[in-house]
Amino acid sequence: MKTLARLVLGLVIFDAAVTAPTLESINYDSETYDATLEDLDNFYNYENIPVDRVEFEIATVMPSGNRELFTPPPRPEEAQEEEEEEESTPRLIDGSSLQEPEFTGVLGPHTNEDFPTCLLCTCISTTVYCDDHELDAIPPLPKNTAYFYSRFNRIKKINKNDFASLSDLRRIDLTSNLISEIDEDAFRKLPQLRELVLRDNKIRQLPELPTTLTFIDISNNRLGRKGIKQEAFKDMYDLHHLYLTDNNLDHIPLPLPENLRALHLQNNNILEMHEDTFCNVKNVTYIRKALEDIRLDGNPINLSKTPQAYMCLPRLPIGSLV
Repeated sequence: MKTLARLVLGLVIFDAAVTAPTLESINYDSETYDATLEDLDNFYNYENIPVDRVEFEIATVMPSGNRELFTPPPRPEEAQEEEEEEESTPRLIDGSSLQEPEFTGVLGPHTNEDFPTCLLCTCISTTVYCDDHELDAIPPLPKNTAYFYSRFNRIKKINKNDFASLSDLRRIDLTSNLISEIDEDAFRKLPQLRELVLRDNKIRQLPELPTTLTFIDISNNRLGRKGIKQEAFKDMYDLHHLYLTDNNLDHIPLPLPENLRALHLQNNNILEMHEDTFCNVKNVTYIRKALEDIRLDGNPINLSKTPQAYMCLPRLPIGSLV
């Protein structure tokens, strides 16, 4: 049986070998490759290949380093919009665009020169420093301002709305400006104002002041005889320091608050003093313990002529005794 199977298999193999086509030898002579460019074009001509015999190969091809990618040119409307945008966008020195602040109001309101106040001045927490900036007006201040310094500038007037809505403002210092006029309501509506410094200006008339003040310095101005209203300091129960030197005053402004500690009136034109200027003549036991610092030097007054005026004071005023 095995012998018969081997015989059949041998006949099949022999029949396949006989029916196979004869292979011709191929000569790889160099002349076979002598082709022109026109022949090469014919080799790669795919236009005449039937569609049903075309084979497609799908692959991802990365662009070569020196190949330029085609970008469609912008339409005329888009080009014009880009040019207008570039012209309207301010540029810095390095050519970059000036970015708007992420949060509006971080640097405070803008001044008349269109600068944010906290860029023109220095803002630290609730304090604003505008010293020596050649300002001619009070700049708009952040609403949370508590302490404002604008010394050594050229401010000439304090307007009604300069400090409007600043309910937290506690100290104003406008030393060494050119202030000659203050609106009557400039300070009246400041409920937290404690300290007011207006020395070295040209003020002729004090406006109405808030009764919350504890410290007032209006030295070296031009108040004269009528620059201070009657009883201007009467209701300032917490007023501790009142400085009115170099103002050409001819009298001591009365009445003075009970808790006043220091009264400076040097270099004025005060000629006389009454016995009840500081003391209560109806109560001989009255003692004014708080008022320890009175300066009257530089005035044409002889303090020795009114000894009863100092009986209630812990210390004698400083001034001429001749």
